[in-house]
Amino acid sequence: MADLLRKPLGKTGTLHDITPESAGWGYVGFALHRLAAGERVGAATGGREVILVLVEGRAECRAGAVDFGVLGDRMDVFEKTPPHCLYVPSSSDWEAVAVTDCTLAVCAAPGRAGHPARRIGPEGITLTPRGQGANLRHINNIAMENEDYCDSLLVTEVFTPPGNWSSYPPHRHDEDDYPRMTYLEETYYHRLNPAQGYGIQRVFTEDGSLDETMAVANHDVVLVPKGHHPCGVPHGYEMYYLNVMAGPLRKWRFANHPDHDWIFKRDNAL
Repeated sequence: MADLLRKPLGKTGTLHDITPESAGWGYVGFALHRLAAGERVGAATGGREVILVLVEGRAECRAGAVDFGVLGDRMDVFEKTPPHCLYVPSSSDWEAVAVTDCTLAVCAAPGRAGHPARRIGPEGITLTPRGQGANLRHINNIAMENEDYCDSLLVTEVFTPPGNWSSYPPHRHDEDDYPRMTYLEETYYHRLNPAQGYGIQRVFTEDGSLDETMAVANHDVVLVPKGHHPCGVPHGYEMYYLNVMAGPLRKWRFANHPDHDWIFKRDNAL
């Protein structure tokens, strides 16, 4: 699969509108809107569930007939405070009206059970360290498998310090073979601090059928249809990414690359 690196469509308005059809896969959708105060965006969910993530700024949000009021208090994503999010079930609709300039992510995947709309965070989301040394990063879990109000979506934020690696050691989740592994498509929405920075992400399979290394800039999205997908950021710059995963089973089971699994075993033995 080519075209894994998706550049923003502009600087304001809809920067990304990635559908399963445009990605060439079956589950994950991702959109990103940068709105000025007073601007609005919304959509019907149809057969898909949605998690709205207020990456930055404040917006008045509605899901179906329920007005959730103004969500968001993080004006800069690199404040690293827990995000305000909203779960919107399938067969519903949503609308967000920007109260301040805001960055709104729309994470989507198939929905089946018709759960009620609900706020997610900031309560219950705690910035948590993962990894050791130059593999240290910090995680805001938004909707992982221990939450039962989603059918398909797994969503998390990751902050990677300057000079560090993330999604590392290289790992994959591209086989539907639970409990050994689950098939999960994944998107990475990247931010850099300062904004002129760049990061590196490699997406590769062990047999070499896919091997792409990309320089990612602020607001880029990387698609991970299969294979390992580590990323790193140079000294002097922080990296943020918002992960969206979905597949036939809402569980995250992965396998590390056999050549690099020793790093995972060593770090977790400390």
